[in-house]
Amino acid sequence: MHCIAQMYINKRKSAKLQIDGSAAPLAPGRGIIGKKKLSVIETQELRIIPDMGITLPDGIRLSARVWMPADRRGPLPAILEYLPYRKTDGTAARDHGMHAHFARHGYVCLRVDRRGCGDSEGLFDDEYSEQELQDGVDVVNWIAAQEWCDGNVGMQGISWGGFNSLQIAARAPEPLKAVITIASSVDRYGDDIHYKGGIQLGANIGWAAVAMSWFSMPPDPHLVGDRWRELWMARLQNTPFLAREWMRHPDRDTYWKHGSVCEDYSAIRAAVLAMGGLHDGYRNTVPQLVSNLQAPVRGVAGPWNHKYPHISTIGPSIDYLNEALRWWDRWLKGVDTGVKRDPGYRVYIMDSVPPDRNLDHRPGRWVAEPGGPSDAIVSEVLALADGTLGMPAPFNRSIAPDLAVGGGSGEYFPFGFGPGELPDDQSEDDALSACFDSMPLTQDWDIVGAPQLSLRVAADTPSAQLVARLCDLRPDGTSAFVSIGLLNLRHRDGFEAPTDLEPGRYYDVCVALDQVAYRLPAGHRLRVAISSSYWPYCWPEGRNTVLTLVAGELRLPRRSETGGEIFFDGPVPMDERPCRILRGHSGRRDRREADGRIVFDISGDHGRLEDLENGLITESAFSERWEINRFDPATAQVEIQWSRGLERGDWKVSTVVTTRMWGHETDFFFKQKLEAFENGELVFEKTMQDRVPRYAADCAAAAE
Repeated sequence: MHCIAQMYINKRKSAKLQIDGSAAPLAPGRGIIGKKKLSVIETQELRIIPDMGITLPDGIRLSARVWMPADRRGPLPAILEYLPYRKTDGTAARDHGMHAHFARHGYVCLRVDRRGCGDSEGLFDDEYSEQELQDGVDVVNWIAAQEWCDGNVGMQGISWGGFNSLQIAARAPEPLKAVITIASSVDRYGDDIHYKGGIQLGANIGWAAVAMSWFSMPPDPHLVGDRWRELWMARLQNTPFLAREWMRHPDRDTYWKHGSVCEDYSAIRAAVLAMGGLHDGYRNTVPQLVSNLQAPVRGVAGPWNHKYPHISTIGPSIDYLNEALRWWDRWLKGVDTGVKRDPGYRVYIMDSVPPDRNLDHRPGRWVAEPGGPSDAIVSEVLALADGTLGMPAPFNRSIAPDLAVGGGSGEYFPFGFGPGELPDDQSEDDALSACFDSMPLTQDWDIVGAPQLSLRVAADTPSAQLVARLCDLRPDGTSAFVSIGLLNLRHRDGFEAPTDLEPGRYYDVCVALDQVAYRLPAGHRLRVAISSSYWPYCWPEGRNTVLTLVAGELRLPRRSETGGEIFFDGPVPMDERPCRILRGHSGRRDRREADGRIVFDISGDHGRLEDLENGLITESAFSERWEINRFDPATAQVEIQWSRGLERGDWKVSTVVTTRMWGHETDFFFKQKLEAFENGELVFEKTMQDRVPRYAADCAAAAE
């Protein structure tokens, strides 16, 4: 389902810079808005450069927006955020408050558009490509050599920026001393937006759709001048077919190992502060980094969705800006801020609440753990039996295929922008799954860590999927989502070399569930729910499969201590980039079933926004339709359409990206159409389509 690289608009009213019209000056100084190019913005505290050029060794110019103290007397440490998401319009509102705050505290901050994106020259090729990472190393070294930098550089980022900050740290450029990575992953295959447990996620094609939309837009003419159209046409003509590239690698091969820092944790020498949200798709990274890095590392996992910790739409948010400053000051300035004495892992144990797709606050409490193995975490082993959990007994349970399972899944990446992004009541999905329930608890259980499910299972086909959910059965009758684990049973012995199943043969398999920090109260019951599909969260196999279970056990990481409670301050006010909302956002989510066909319709209009600094008006919208015949997995299909527009005065550009994917018993088919418009007229059109076999051996043969 949809994955939106959101604009992160801060909706609080500005306490400082107030602008009534798009032609007004931002603040006293030389900032000019309107038809002239915006050069340097100077305020009493800050000097902001909207377009500082960084020339790479091959001559390509990257564009950086730079914040520095107005009263800078000498060189300072620098903080880099390096993204493809268009600094001038895409992340401008979010960036300003953070980097202005850091700059006021003695840093030069740079927000750089990567090659081929936003206002930077060159061509985009792929996410985390060799070109992107080498460019990032070159940017770090370039920054360190500038007269305003003292040679010490830090990198921060969320999602894409969280990934590449770790990946660049693994290349160990000498000036890079510290990293803050948020909502990222250490394993591009096993724990990203493409595959999970060897199963292709629905978010894979969703991300291919939104990525093409983001990267189809031109640079800002106010920054690049008359070359904007030439650069735009080159981007459109060279748009990569990412959907095909990602589907050609269904196993964990060298394509995915590139950029996966788990391949060699010891390569990272910079001090790493890792943060992540327990409602996010990237729930596993923080404890993985804390447990495996040899460099100085600390981890914080909160109740957030796919957002920075100070602007999450699921509270409580924390004072990320000053937590980050403690990290920067220690590792970039050498100031003892106490971060070395912080607990290795600080995690928010979430209380049980009724299922709510639109949850905006999660009660709970912060606790501290050492980060590595903890004496406070014990393994609670619960045996599966005939419908029960924790009472060992022989059983034999068949799981019939039902493609209606998955209606309560929610989004892989909840942004808190569209309606109903979080998991719903799991009761309907549970009713179509094999469920194993515990007795009501006699005391509270704090589950902190990654549950493991061991099963003895057989399938009646050579390929099959296994989806396991952990649920909280509440006294009010609802089933609340706790965690999930996926396993392509052809990957039961590893993700690099899949092997077919022998139909009817029993195999011992282990399913790793996502990290949990959850309080299961006394009186509640714990449920393990197992199914052979989970549409549209992930793509089903091409034919129906019956699974048979005859044994199993759940290993639950249970925190035995009740102490160690800690606290964070709430977010501090930030400067806001002045803007005017011309049209608010809206969204819709609908699921219906008729004549055996299940249809999900999801849509969102992200509104229309005028940036009062540069005069740009931005808008975007999407629609998705996911369909499947409840009794035939080969009928799975989706159509996604993204539209995006920019305008200023009499200049107006837009793109429409239409993406389709559908299944077959042995193949996936997909098609993307890109249309670009200038002042309402079609100026470019491109259609890409292909067929990719479901399995890697067939992919290799097809490529030949």
